[in-house]
Amino acid sequence: MKLTIEQVEHIAGLARLALTEGEKEKFQRQLSSILEYVEKLGQVDTARVEPLYHSVAMENVLRPDEVKECGQETRRRLLGEFPDKEGDLLRVPAVFS
Repeated sequence: MKLTIEQVEHIAGLARLALTEGEKEKFQRQLSSILEYVEKLGQVDTARVEPLYHSVAMENVLRPDEVKECGQETRRRLLGEFPDKEGDLLRVPAVFS
């Protein structure tokens, strides 16, 4: 697909670019070349190609959460060290304000 100078001017206007005549001709050639390449890619037979959702195989590397009980003495000491509490509830600064 070959772009016209008018189309390049329109694209430049959308991007709020002021182009010289030389730049318009340069971008006309470059953008036309890019669009011709994209047209070639559109002709490739991809009927038997599985869709690719991500270029890197990803899997969760985190371990599952496991609840581990601590002894009553450890629990009592930890709660005793906390500065602001009400019974077994611990008061912390707000995360969202």
